[in-house]
Amino acid sequence: MRKKVEFISGEHNLSGLLESPESEVKFYALFAHCFTCGKDIAAASRISRALVQKGIAVLRFDFTGLGNSDGDFANSNFSSNIQDLIAAADFLRTEYQAPRLLIGHSLGGAAVLGVAQYVEEATAVVTIGAPLDAAHVAKNFALQLDDIEKNGKAEVNLAGRVFTIEKQFLDDIKRYDTRHIGQLKKALLVMHSPIDSTVNISEAEKIYQAALHPKSFVSLDDTDHLLTNKRDAEYAADVIAAWAGRYMTYADNTHHIAETASSKYDKNEVAKGYVMVEEKNHKFTQHVSTNSHYWLADEPESVGGNNMGPDPYEHLLAGLGACTAMTLRMYAERKNLAITHIKVELTHSRDYQQDCQKCESESQGIEAIVRKISFVGELEAAQYARFLAIADKCPVHKTLHNNVKVVSTLLNQA
Repeated sequence: MRKKVEFISGEHNLSGLLESPESEVKFYALFAHCFTCGKDIAAASRISRALVQKGIAVLRFDFTGLGNSDGDFANSNFSSNIQDLIAAADFLRTEYQAPRLLIGHSLGGAAVLGVAQYVEEATAVVTIGAPLDAAHVAKNFALQLDDIEKNGKAEVNLAGRVFTIEKQFLDDIKRYDTRHIGQLKKALLVMHSPIDSTVNISEAEKIYQAALHPKSFVSLDDTDHLLTNKRDAEYAADVIAAWAGRYMTYADNTHHIAETASSKYDKNEVAKGYVMVEEKNHKFTQHVSTNSHYWLADEPESVGGNNMGPDPYEHLLAGLGACTAMTLRMYAERKNLAITHIKVELTHSRDYQQDCQKCESESQGIEAIVRKISFVGELEAAQYARFLAIADKCPVHKTLHNNVKVVSTLLNQA
């Protein structure tokens, strides 16, 4: 199913194409095309169609100033590409479902690496024939670089078409480094052809070395840069779908459970202010429901769980961390403090499985939760101590320090 879509990026209206399977959508992917190309380039369209056949919905669109999108290409740059991708992800998030998979071809690969940090829902990133950084694209018009620097702009011939490249484009791509690749925190698949004459395969090696695990590399043997052979594009799609599938298990299971068990775990069955926890697989995985939310709790695979959700201690830390950040935000707004972002990091040394194994025989000793708070903004010297003290005023913090009594009742009759 093909649907033409439009969305706003900055001041421009961008044109896109959303392709979806006729059956249930497993997850959504966002595709970024190559430099000066468009959403309808053969590689993008063929890979997208092949992914759709495997149950993956794909949005591809024309960047600002290209194809059917508004704007002047001469005024666009790598930063505007990043902005366009963020706008596309926002569109999917609002109208359908946030993209879980980001795919970029050539310079689009560098773009999805740059935008991944802004799409929190994405769990996997794929680059196809991509350079390490945006500055690599300048090699496509190396003979005109002096003219651009001297005159502020120049006309360049790229793949048989004439484009105007302005100095602001060169200045913009120089601003980007590659540190974000090492901080990706998402699964990465690097795909490249050893005979790629546009972007040398050494660029793939640089990306792979810069990234942390989990990361994978697949060689697109005998494939040109634009994947003009239909079979090459279909092969790439097959690999992407198989590889990405393992990183989408959690999302698929959560979606499936929420849909198929909606009658049993309907939010209206849980009274407001209550939390219901019930076994999912009669091992470690648990259904957790409130009046308006549903999620999973689990244990890591290393101790026999399926790692489909946070473990019990992570839930505890999340409750304290969220409450701390909310309390500090309320205080900052009430006092008109120039705080633009608050982050709370927490650790707890106890191990749930070990504690559970010893719960009948050993008493619990003194425990400590380490809470580290940071923020973006400025405070006067006298405000720092007060800001830290307010963190201890959060309701969950107070509950943990109040010797709370847990009253348990067994509902089964003897």
